[in-house]
Amino acid sequence: MPTTLEYRELQPSKSWTDDLPVCKLSGIGYCTNQIYRENGQRIEEHPFEDCSFHCKYDNDTFLYVIFDGNDGKDMATFALQRIAAEILLGQLVNKTNDEEIKDIIRQAFLAVEDSYLESIDDKIAERTQVQLEIPEHNTTFEAYQQYPHLVNKLTQLNSDLSCGASAVLALIHVNKLYIANVGDCRALLCKTDSNNVLRVVQLTVDHNLDNEDEILRLSQLGVKIEKGKCSKLGNVGVTRCLGNYLVKGGYKEFEEMADAIVEPIISEPEICGGIPINESCRFLMLMSKGLYKSLEEATGTEQVNKDLAQMAVEQFRIQSTLTSVAQAVIDKVSRIHHDVAMSHGDITSREDITLIIRNFNFPLPNSISAPGTGVRFNLNKTAFVENPNQSDFELTLSESIKTDNSESTTTSSTASEPGYSAQQDGLIKPYVDFSEYYKNIELAKKNGTLPEGLDFD
Repeated sequence: MPTTLEYRELQPSKSWTDDLPVCKLSGIGYCTNQIYRENGQRIEEHPFEDCSFHCKYDNDTFLYVIFDGNDGKDMATFALQRIAAEILLGQLVNKTNDEEIKDIIRQAFLAVEDSYLESIDDKIAERTQVQLEIPEHNTTFEAYQQYPHLVNKLTQLNSDLSCGASAVLALIHVNKLYIANVGDCRALLCKTDSNNVLRVVQLTVDHNLDNEDEILRLSQLGVKIEKGKCSKLGNVGVTRCLGNYLVKGGYKEFEEMADAIVEPIISEPEICGGIPINESCRFLMLMSKGLYKSLEEATGTEQVNKDLAQMAVEQFRIQSTLTSVAQAVIDKVSRIHHDVAMSHGDITSREDITLIIRNFNFPLPNSISAPGTGVRFNLNKTAFVENPNQSDFELTLSESIKTDNSESTTTSSTASEPGYSAQQDGLIKPYVDFSEYYKNIELAKKNGTLPEGLDFD
């Protein structure tokens, strides 16, 4: 688990966003990339490339963002310093219409990229000049033999100009949730339905070469891609991102994109919302690709969203802060991935991971002041919904547990659990109040909402 010093090193240098009030209803965890070595020693393939923040602008406005850098962190760092200014500095005043707010977010993404590309104009111009100095008829080998200094310079410029980032953004404004993303970061919303069944829904779209809608969009531009037969477009595995001039302004230089009529890889986000934040909303998870990809790679799971949400629910039960919840989920996935890698030689590395958890009203029993919810969960019995597009899962009803501060939940009742002290005679003080439980069972019977297969007579 990273130390406090390591946390500081993971984040960019001083930015004006550092002065934005941190949202106390959220927590964030990190883990740097790793190359696995047989001797077990830790080694990073590259510096940490994720950037993020979670802030409260005012009582009506909260903003959460993760930028997952690719081929460097310049784009992610630049976007981190600009995105809040494009959304929070007066743009939302008197804006309550969903389409107006979504347009503000959309324009923010486009403005951030435009500003970034303007900031690297000198490198783009220098690259063009170097290319002109190398005769076109020369092969790569001949060019290096005759002009090694120019080839080395061009290689360095290409590396600098290929820096990009995927992104996921969550804006809460006037009690509505808006989600935007480009690339392959994800947002998962965990909420309960009318039967108090917890479900997890993926609110983002993975912009990659497995996405049929994106393949169709590319084909209409003249880029022919067969699903499952191509893992990269140019130098990236995503079809939308921020930055990366090489696959945008320089896309004609890649054979597979040479026939495109316009830039095929775009920075326009897909946006959903506004989603009303009500009692059914429990918590939100924003993550970089490294988290869900690591779990998929290590376990082969086909329900990774459900698995990650369930891990979060388990950590809500035992941790005391939201930061601890987020970090514990990351640590668990990292350990699973590492253990599998050590026993199977085909896994050799893991990418950077960032996870933000924003709580709405899910119980955190060990918190100093845990909010009550009246919702009951039993993690020992799970029923899964066959809806892969929504990635839903269910947790069935269980008893509610009384704590000193409020009503919260747990998955079992053992004397060895922390927080429950024994009396002098060795017996555990009673702490389960079933009156609320039976009251809700009778209410469910009356309303006809009791889950099928349960008999309480």
